[in-house]
Amino acid sequence: MVSSFAAEGPKTFTVGEFAFSSPGTWEWVPVTSSMRKAEFKVESKDKQQKAEVIFFHFGESGGGSTQANVDRWLGQFKEPREQINAKIDKAKINNRAVTFVQAEGTYLSGMPGGAKTPQPNSMLLGAILESAMGSVFVRVTGPAALVKESQADFKKMIESALK
Repeated sequence: MVSSFAAEGPKTFTVGEFAFSSPGTWEWVPVTSSMRKAEFKVESKDKQQKAEVIFFHFGESGGGSTQANVDRWLGQFKEPREQINAKIDKAKINNRAVTFVQAEGTYLSGMPGGAKTPQPNSMLLGAILESAMGSVFVRVTGPAALVKESQADFKKMIESALK
């Protein structure tokens, strides 16, 4: 069960052209990098497990193509793609293109080009919301069980921005 205590943060927030509704159980976190446009922390009820939710937006024609980002996200796992239960779902929600990405395995956490910290039994949930003003990239990473518990809130948050 995900904690029901959340830090005071905005009920809605905008990244790129998209206005998202904040899941009430997620804790708003000040961004830790100029590349990050919004950030949340998700904790298990016993506070022993944590996942992070990060939003990126690089403006028009920034951040690379949808496929390049899907490939990069899946490449952040130690195991080969065929072993991480990778799922890619392209959808249209209210005439807006969104690509959902999911994978499980040993996530290699760290900055691009820097040292990586292996995190076994992890999961990545991602969504790429396409826009002429620049796509918005949303990624949840953390312990697989906690990320799975957060899937419904994640999908509801993404859909809230596509209304």
